[in-house]
Amino acid sequence: MHMLYDSESFSVTHLAAVEPDAALTGLDLAATDTPAERPVLLRHGFEIVDKRSGKELYLDGSWAELFQQRIAAWQLNTPTEEEVEDTLAQYAELAQTPLTLH
Repeated sequence: MHMLYDSESFSVTHLAAVEPDAALTGLDLAATDTPAERPVLLRHGFEIVDKRSGKELYLDGSWAELFQQRIAAWQLNTPTEEEVEDTLAQYAELAQTPLTLH
């Protein structure tokens, strides 16, 4: 996990994909009964937390790729904090998962 953005209103975390063998490094194998129970993240994604509403959104697949392109564009042309917050607010409208379920 890598925190990309954190403000009073939003936080954005990038969760990188993990190869199945790499996911087992440092894992207490006695705590898991079968390989199916071992945690593995097969593709990367982004978690956007709307601190104002207390909800989160996880983007993966094509949504994550589109968000990755947005981040790449921001790296080329540094946006203002207001522009970043406005963009995150648009994504946050899709958030359905209350943080209390984490």
